[in-house]
Amino acid sequence: MAQRMVKCVKFQKELPGLDEPPWSGELGQRIFDNVSEEAWEMWLERLKMILNEYRLNPATREAQQIIEGAMKDFFFGEGAALPPGYVPPQKKA
Repeated sequence: MAQRMVKCVKFQKELPGLDEPPWSGELGQRIFDNVSEEAWEMWLERLKMILNEYRLNPATREAQQIIEGAMKDFFFGEGAALPPGYVPPQKKA
């Protein structure tokens, strides 16, 4: 089966999309429709930082609301698109 492609809001180009919505509801569908696998991986790194920084327990409704707000901002907020020519940092071997 061919990889599903999306016009990624983060990278502003066609890239492989996610296999399924990564979050429930309208936001999950919006991410599924507009976010590439690569951008989702970037988000997961940011999420780890947010969870640690705020010492959030993702099982609580309050934490889920904070995570959802951060996710909306990361993908769809002001300045969500990466600058042209952005090169992601290389993973340490």
